[in-house]
Amino acid sequence: MASSSLAIPSVSLKTLSFTSSDAFNKGIRGFGLKNGNPPRVFMSLSVGSQTQNVVVDDALFLDYKPTFAFLFPGQGAQAVGMGKEAHSVSAASELFKKANDILGYDLLELCTGGPKEKLDSTVISQPAIYVTSLAAVEVLRARDGGQQIIDSVDVTCGLSLGEYTALAFAGAFSFEDGLKLVKLRGEAMQEAADAAKSAMVSVIGLDSDKVQQLCDAANQDVDEADRVQIANYLCPGNYAVSGGVKGVEAVEAKAKSFKARMTVRLAVAGAFHTSFMEPAVSRLEAALAATEIRQPRIPVISNVDAQPHADPATIKKILACQVTSPVQWETTVKTLLTKGLKKSYELGPGKVIAGIFKRIDKKAEIENISV
Repeated sequence: MASSSLAIPSVSLKTLSFTSSDAFNKGIRGFGLKNGNPPRVFMSLSVGSQTQNVVVDDALFLDYKPTFAFLFPGQGAQAVGMGKEAHSVSAASELFKKANDILGYDLLELCTGGPKEKLDSTVISQPAIYVTSLAAVEVLRARDGGQQIIDSVDVTCGLSLGEYTALAFAGAFSFEDGLKLVKLRGEAMQEAADAAKSAMVSVIGLDSDKVQQLCDAANQDVDEADRVQIANYLCPGNYAVSGGVKGVEAVEAKAKSFKARMTVRLAVAGAFHTSFMEPAVSRLEAALAATEIRQPRIPVISNVDAQPHADPATIKKILACQVTSPVQWETTVKTLLTKGLKKSYELGPGKVIAGIFKRIDKKAEIENISV
């Protein structure tokens, strides 16, 4: 963290209301409200000999009214050749230069030239997508009318890894601090994946209830260590299942009997967004504890509970457990559209998010900004 000559008040966290909601019964790790009241964080600020109590309302953004949204992709969106346009925009190119210093290798060269096998690895792809997505913001800014579009954005979110990108865009942490977190996240998730045989598979053509029934049937045929669960609620007819390799194989074997159109094994290191990633949590918690996180300037929708959070301490807790919690992307998109979202912009490599949006609402207006 950068040092500063400014004297800042010491802050001690007194109490934090942070509970699991009833949604946990459905495989959703939520952050519920006690007695129906919004969670609040009471903090003690000591300035010299004076102490002031400040109430930080985590529900500050709860009644947000979205108009224009920035959406950021997650792992899997990477492709050799991404980032080429960064050469022509100095602010975008500068982000890659900063990334090189933090990562210790030439990220733009890997993005534009590969090899694919290296770019696809968890430890490389996560920083690559984070940097390329924020470079896309700078490419947009450099275009005629781009700054006006950026200024009009009043909500942001990202798919899994993309939540970190969204938080950086919203000013919750610096580009550099976000990249350090993403680098560690990728390393920790890779280590967790290496510790146990696990996998992910997309189930195509079923609603979420049917996919849950499919998981239940598969779990009857495998040991506890190989159990599976829905890890990504993406959109109607497309849900990702994570778990032990034998459990995933059981899902693939039984999918046709549940009338699934197909299954697609995902090229990822392991069972992301399940308890298989538990070994990564403690490393993330330690890194987040050492990182300055500020209240976002606009709502950032969490993958964990599909809600925006304003309190930095709550955001840290959410990011730590995000890797073991199902991604509530379908609920996020439906909520944005129901609340009156007019237009979205997908910033970064690929068009995965645009495809998901169209599966949920064919009339949804979304534009891709890539580099």
